[in-house]
Amino acid sequence: MHVYEEKIPDVGLFRLEVLRPAEHAELVHGWVTERRAAFWGMGGHSVDDVREIYEFVDSLPTHHAFLMRLDDRPIGLFQTYEPDADPVGERYPVQPGDHGMHLLLAPGRDRPRGLTDAVGPALARYIFRDPEHQRIVVEPDVRNHFALRRLEIEGFVLSDEIDMPDKRARLAFLTRDRFFDLNP
Repeated sequence: MHVYEEKIPDVGLFRLEVLRPAEHAELVHGWVTERRAAFWGMGGHSVDDVREIYEFVDSLPTHHAFLMRLDDRPIGLFQTYEPDADPVGERYPVQPGDHGMHLLLAPGRDRPRGLTDAVGPALARYIFRDPEHQRIVVEPDVRNHFALRRLEIEGFVLSDEIDMPDKRARLAFLTRDRFFDLNP
């Protein structure tokens, strides 16, 4: 069952569905263990490890994992979290309305043109559907120059570097007002 759906012009029907760890572990494992996904931090994990991690995420009321689909084809993994219930919240002053996210696009050479440019704004629209969510928080690895550049293109403001348990990260924020100013 999908929790969000959006028709993206010239790209296709974008959907988010709740990740089902037992059903999706093998698919997600294939993505997170690829070399290009090194910053995801699961390169050495087994299918069972991936399933167990997402079963744990699924058990938390503050963290959620979703499978992204385009025209019913799986295209990636999306996670949301409440920063004050996550290690990142111990490393910056969390504001009311902060909402965190992680994104991993699946590999593929047959992606429609414009998919990368369309996914970020679609995910922000999903998050900002909740009027309580005032700012999106992300914390990519400082070495992930592609992600940092993509965030800037999408309107995020880069902030401080922080030490997370598993990486040196760069905080970035996108406010509701800035997003809708950039995406009327």
